[in-house]
Amino acid sequence: MTFPARLLADAAAIQEHLTAVLSTKGSQPVHDAMRYALTGGKGLRGFLVLESARLYDIPAQNALSAAAAIEAIHAYSLIHDDLPCMDDDDLRRGQPTVHRKWDEAVAVLAGDALQTLAFELLCDPALGSEKVRLGLVLGLAKASGAEGMVLGQALDMAAETAAVPLTLEQIIALQAGKTGALIRFAAQAGAVMAQADTAALDGYAQALGLAFQIADDILDVQGDPAKAGKRLGKDQAAGKATFVSLLGLDGAKARAADLIAQAETCLAPYGAKAATLIDAARFVIVRES
Repeated sequence: MTFPARLLADAAAIQEHLTAVLSTKGSQPVHDAMRYALTGGKGLRGFLVLESARLYDIPAQNALSAAAAIEAIHAYSLIHDDLPCMDDDDLRRGQPTVHRKWDEAVAVLAGDALQTLAFELLCDPALGSEKVRLGLVLGLAKASGAEGMVLGQALDMAAETAAVPLTLEQIIALQAGKTGALIRFAAQAGAVMAQADTAALDGYAQALGLAFQIADDILDVQGDPAKAGKRLGKDQAAGKATFVSLLGLDGAKARAADLIAQAETCLAPYGAKAATLIDAARFVIVRES
């Protein structure tokens, strides 16, 4: 199956799984907002979970709850990122952001509920033994919390009011948390479930995560808002240091391409079984949203 077809199929399977889980939760505005926030995304992080599981011959059905968990965490992060106290965005995935469609209180609570749902999903016995599930819980907690995504967001917000723009090294460290940490968890999940060495997939994910953020910075400068489904140009308008502002547009593109080549090299131990993950890496720097 080609990468685009695999991505679509996996996204649909993950969405179906989340819909089934959320069907038992109720019909209050917070529940509706959770469902709303989970629709319309590419599902790349969930795909990475399922594809890394396939490397170890773990059926997708057995890994679905881990894939759904990472998508729940990602959706929660976007809800909170869009709030007026954070990035103050009105549009996400081509639709009004959650706090615009409902209100700020519902948005905060929906994000909180999606975060806790992720750890509920990781308790699914289909994922493996208690040891495996505990490893997944610990990995996602670190990736999404004060050592990972939350730290990255905090550093990003602090940078907005800093007297001196961030250096390239500081931006790399920031993005390793804000964007890269969840991607690293997703790409390593299959090895964790197989109780195998995560080193090769970790190397792949580190390069992929940084390339993903560079591509985001490029999109912010030259992307099409209609295709991106969100407001663009805000970093440049705010005078924030980005990979593009520090490396130039051509330099940023070259750095992203180098990172993708590095990601591919890390997958060499898996041979032909890693072909779809290689295609995923190449997709990251040519995507339009």
